[in-house]
Amino acid sequence: MQTRALEYSDSTLSLSGMSIHDDSVNGRRPGIVLFPDARGIGDHAVKRAHRLAALGFAVLVADLYGNGASARDMAHAWELMDGLRNDARRWRGRARAALDALSAQESVDSAKLAAVGFCFGGSTALELARSGAPLAGVVSFHGGLHSNQPEDAYNIKAKVLVCHGAMDSLVSRAQLTAFEEQMSKTNVDWQVHEYGGAMHAFTNPDADGEGLAYNAAADQRSWNSMLALFQEIF
Repeated sequence: MQTRALEYSDSTLSLSGMSIHDDSVNGRRPGIVLFPDARGIGDHAVKRAHRLAALGFAVLVADLYGNGASARDMAHAWELMDGLRNDARRWRGRARAALDALSAQESVDSAKLAAVGFCFGGSTALELARSGAPLAGVVSFHGGLHSNQPEDAYNIKAKVLVCHGAMDSLVSRAQLTAFEEQMSKTNVDWQVHEYGGAMHAFTNPDADGEGLAYNAAADQRSWNSMLALFQEIF
């Protein structure tokens, strides 16, 4: 398995993501840009990327904050996250820079791209899709579903899968309903999987905090749903 830092940039900032793929496999393969949670690149995102690479995908764990920065603590994470998501153009540009960096890699089939994200990363993957990016699929795991430009759902080219915990107190029922209503106005192929008993961050075994909890069943079921979508699109 080849794991290396990948330097790239958006229009304003130097970025440092983590590129992972199985170098024993020849030829180009589908590329997955993976957006981590609000803390930035960490163990959870990297472990998920390695699992995807072991299945034959080329993966880039995206840098959301610049120079590979990660949050010191959750208060800092909220500060970094809000600074990005309050500017949709910059947020989408940051996500698109990662996608472009991934698709330029020799190991990647640039006609077969998907975006995956966890928590804030799930929101980021959806925003990238709303920008009209050339994605075949998008998967959000326990991500926020609100957008300041919800009408941009009409721009989505990808098949969309949202994996949501039924007991997620950080993503309200009203937010989920609004997302579903907006998507229903489009021609997008979308689906929402809701997992009973699952809270926010249900895929992360290290989830610790108010409203956060790991749920092994929801983790496995949502992962399988993602793989089923990849079988469809790739």
